[in-house]
Amino acid sequence: MKIERVSLKSFNDAPDGILYIAESAKNIPFAIKRVYYINNLQNQKAIRGLHAHKKLEQVIFCINGSFSLTLDNGKSKKKIVLKSTSMGVRLRPKIWHVMRNFSKNCALLVLASDYFKVSDYIRDYQEFLKICA
Repeated sequence: MKIERVSLKSFNDAPDGILYIAESAKNIPFAIKRVYYINNLQNQKAIRGLHAHKKLEQVIFCINGSFSLTLDNGKSKKKIVLKSTSMGVRLRPKIWHVMRNFSKNCALLVLASDYFKVSDYIRDYQEFLKICA
């Protein structure tokens, strides 16, 4: 399994900060229909994700701090630490993902290809393995 990295354009406007840009069909490989973020992770031992999607695609970024992301396609697993604000990881359909080891100041940003649909989630790992077989 190959980890697909997605890089955002950035412009250093020192001393006034750095501007990061995500654009559909340019550096984001799909039309963005939903954006969400996670922060204030007070439990650093939290484990998030633990699911896959049937059709949804996402790109996940760590816009502050760091966390580890484990990707599983049903045949192999890869682990990556996200800590660069301009580099994200593409989560294609049928990729089980687990997020853990959050730093105190961690903030995640996710760009998604579709609106929230409960029916698109695969939350049982054994069901996921059967779908991927």
